[in-house]
Amino acid sequence: MTRIDRYIFRQLAGGLLAVTAGLAALVWLTQSLRFIELVLDRGLSLGVFIELTSLMLPGFVAVILPITTFVVVLFVYVRMNSDRELVVMRAAGLSPMRLARPAITLAAISVAIGYLLNMWLVPLSHGAFRMWQFEIRNQMAAILLQEGVFSSVGNDLTVYARARERDGTLRGILVHDQREPGAPVTIIAEQGRITTTPQGPRVLLINGVREQMEQRPNGQPPRLNALSFAENSVDLARATRQEEVRARDSRERSIPELLDPDPEEGLRPRDVARFYGEAHQRMSAPLTALSYALVALAVALTGQFRRHGGGLRLAAGIGITVALLAVGLTIGNLATRENSFVWLVWVHAIAPGVIALWWMIGAPGLPRQRARTAAA
Repeated sequence: MTRIDRYIFRQLAGGLLAVTAGLAALVWLTQSLRFIELVLDRGLSLGVFIELTSLMLPGFVAVILPITTFVVVLFVYVRMNSDRELVVMRAAGLSPMRLARPAITLAAISVAIGYLLNMWLVPLSHGAFRMWQFEIRNQMAAILLQEGVFSSVGNDLTVYARARERDGTLRGILVHDQREPGAPVTIIAEQGRITTTPQGPRVLLINGVREQMEQRPNGQPPRLNALSFAENSVDLARATRQEEVRARDSRERSIPELLDPDPEEGLRPRDVARFYGEAHQRMSAPLTALSYALVALAVALTGQFRRHGGGLRLAAGIGITVALLAVGLTIGNLATRENSFVWLVWVHAIAPGVIALWWMIGAPGLPRQRARTAAA
């Protein structure tokens, strides 16, 4: 790289790091607010909170990296044009393609990072994130209990505690258990304490009453059985453990698993089609970083120089890219529903960059140019 290339590349690389890190931090902050309550009110450790929310970052970066690459390339080149730096470089004989070389290099690096994220890091981190969710819901149910609130542990178990002391003792406990079909159980106890066992969390209840509706044969009305106890124990983990055998989410799967799912999983044809479409989206998405960068270069490096034309170039570039993003979302949804449109995903990822590159080199073959040449 020449000195000019290094000069432009430093500005682009610094801007990309700053914008990507800032936007990723902003998205991380907004998403992590969902877990703040687990730390402040329910006893989740700060280390677990940081680890859990950090697992969302690779997915954020994979989504925003093409956008931040476009933003940085467009704004840096428009600023250099407004500061007359590009005017001087063009006067020195540098062509638009020569000026675009640092940005294309940066975009190629973004594409490589995007493939690293989509092919390896995002499935790995999302799988770990889902496992943490399972642990919190099934193995760490104690942190889901909040005093004075009816807390649902799954869809079939509700726990209420009037007060929670500093040592973890619960006062005024009510447990409503519907995990056994047709025989709901309601337990009221003076106090209790949550303990952790290899099978999951349990609550040890002291001095209470256990009430259960017993179904009777021959169409007789159900009968209420009430049992007083000095000590009882209730399992807070889900009895069926459905999430342990759940089908993995598409973001947890590798590309080969999305393209060719295991027939033993018994996936519906609709899910197989969705996985196939998402696999192609994941493989093509990093290429949009290069396409968007070329669009930004075509907007910033072509056309006549105008002293106050920076705002118009920015508006044109942003409008084109917003339209491309909207079209990409539409095509992505269409491809996951009907795999015959998967080829549109690749067209959307590649075609804008090809058109922008063609425009930058002078749009050869454009009828208007041939007409002008003939008239001359």
